[in-house]
Amino acid sequence: MKDQIKAHVKWQVEAYVKSKKDHENENIIKKIESFQNRNAEIVKVMANTTITDRKQEDDHTYVHYDVHMQYLIKQKDKLYMEEKLEHHLASFYKDKLYESREINQEDIILNQREIESELNENDDDMPRISYRYDRLKAVQYAEKWWNSYNPAYKKFEVDCTNYISQCLHAGGAPMRGYPNKSKGWWMRSNNWSYSWSVANSLRIYLASATAGLQAREVGSPHELMLGDVICYDFQGDGRFDHNTIVTGKDALGMPLVNAHTSNSRMRYWAYEDSTAYTPNIKYKFFTIVDNP
Repeated sequence: MKDQIKAHVKWQVEAYVKSKKDHENENIIKKIESFQNRNAEIVKVMANTTITDRKQEDDHTYVHYDVHMQYLIKQKDKLYMEEKLEHHLASFYKDKLYESREINQEDIILNQREIESELNENDDDMPRISYRYDRLKAVQYAEKWWNSYNPAYKKFEVDCTNYISQCLHAGGAPMRGYPNKSKGWWMRSNNWSYSWSVANSLRIYLASATAGLQAREVGSPHELMLGDVICYDFQGDGRFDHNTIVTGKDALGMPLVNAHTSNSRMRYWAYEDSTAYTPNIKYKFFTIVDNP
C-alpha cells in the first residue's frame, strides 16, 4: 500500500514539473495556471509522504497520509521555495488503490461557524502601551512554526488567525483587554479575545484599534512589508474568513505569505490556487504601525 501511495504522489509531482494543464486533478491545474499567470516556472517539486492512520473494514482499507510539498519556483532571475502540507485519504479494495484525494483543509475555513463579536474599541480606560514592531522577529516566528504548533499557545482546528496573532506578538505587538473577550487583542492561559482567534474579528480590530497593536489599511499588496497582514473574504459577503502574514516578496515585489489551517509558507498572496477561492474574493491589506 505504501508503494502504491508513493507511486500516486510521484505521478502528481510529474504533472507539476511537466505543467500538464490537462491533468484530471483540478488543484494541480489551478496551481500550474497561477504560476504561469505570474510568468513563474516550477523548476522542481519534492514530496515527502507520511502515513498517519490506517483503518480496515472487511476488504476495504482507508489510509490517511500527509504530503509535504516543496516547489522550487523560478521567476525572472529569482529562485524561492514554496511549501505546503497536504492531507490525503487513500482508499484500497483488496489491497489495490482505487481512489486517493486531498482533504482540503481550506474548506474548513468556510464551513466553520465562528463566534461573531461586537468589538468594543473604546480605548479611554486602557493604558497606552508603546512598542516598535520588529518585523524580522515576526517573520522568524512565522517561519519557525509554519508547519508545527507552539505548545505555549492553544491550538485551534481553524488555526489561521491564532497563528497570525502569535506572529504579531512575537514581533513585539502588546496584548491588551484581558479579560474582556470582545475588547482588545489578547490570549492568556485557556482564554482569549475574539480578535486573537477569529478571522473577521482580527480584521475589524486591525481597522479600528487606536492603542496597543495598530495597523493602517493600504490599497495594494505591493505596499505591504514583511510582517504585514492580509485578510481574505473568499465569498465576498463581507465576512472575512482567513488571514496570512507576509514573509517574502517574489521577483515582481508581490507578497509571499505563510498561513495555518492549510499549513503553507512562501505562498503567493492571492490564493488563486486555493479550494476556497471564488471570483468574488475580496482582500484587506494591513501594514502594522509602531506606537512609540
